[in-house]
Amino acid sequence: MIVPQSIVFNGDLGSGKSTVSVEIAERLGMRRVSVGDLYRQMAQERQMTALQLNLHAELDQAVDGYVDQLQRDIAASGECLVMDSRLAWHFFTDALKVHMITEPGEAARRVLLRPSGPAEQYTSLEEAKARLLERSESERNRFIIRYGVDKAQLRNYDLICDTTRAGAAEVIEHIVAAYEGRLCPEVLREAPPLLLLDPARVYPTEDIVTLRGRWDAAPADDVAAAGDEPLEPLRIGYTGEHFFVVDGHRRLSAALRDGCQLVPARLAAEVDEPVVGGMSAIDYFAAQVRPSMIHDWSAAHGIDLPLPEPALLGGGTVLAGEPGVGA
Repeated sequence: MIVPQSIVFNGDLGSGKSTVSVEIAERLGMRRVSVGDLYRQMAQERQMTALQLNLHAELDQAVDGYVDQLQRDIAASGECLVMDSRLAWHFFTDALKVHMITEPGEAARRVLLRPSGPAEQYTSLEEAKARLLERSESERNRFIIRYGVDKAQLRNYDLICDTTRAGAAEVIEHIVAAYEGRLCPEVLREAPPLLLLDPARVYPTEDIVTLRGRWDAAPADDVAAAGDEPLEPLRIGYTGEHFFVVDGHRRLSAALRDGCQLVPARLAAEVDEPVVGGMSAIDYFAAQVRPSMIHDWSAAHGIDLPLPEPALLGGGTVLAGEPGVGA
């Protein structure tokens, strides 16, 4: 990436974007603007929860109108700054656009533990998880209707970072490295987004029995020898909910065995985009991934990949641990 330019953050609720954006602004000596803080203040002034304000904004365009104009004015000013906003990527053309994600249960746990004002209060983990999802979907629907853009599409962004297990310090180092052109510049320049994924949340698309025959010490040695250098990016597909390997199982396995929290990847296809032979990412995942495959991969690496909805999986309703077709 070419600097100087702004960095704009979008992300899942509870993904840590506020913490990360504050630290990056301080480190790079930039002003930080948080639209989330502004919305929370507006909710408190109206004696609403954040979710209620989102639902109200679906009917009252004045709520978004004020904030939108503020972001347009800042983008037009040319000031290089850090912007924490779920829609800044739409208003800023010359910026590093960062989207932060995390596992929904972990996001709910973080939100439940942090100090809350009258606009955000939850009584249980399940309530927090459900209301965060409802709030996110409300925003997504509003943005689609009002602006014609879908915040869930990964190709809106330059950098996707999964913060489920990675600490704030590691996430900050990766984002700054990307901003300064030291992290996978060819992906950011030629085929964004660059994905920084938790390897424990990426699904295999080949049986581990088949893969074991190809494993040797080289991938693990490559990880150990790389030091601070990033791995060669994997090729990854995305169903809209789950990430899966298109190419790079050995590198993913090596990263898991070496305890890596984040692995770099290229986005091969998302949702309805074709992966191979005209097959969409959703269809490819359903055709390739089986419960037994997920179970065996998880057992081999000491992780716990959850089973996706049965409708997404090929091979019927095979239970985890049972032999699937071709296993």
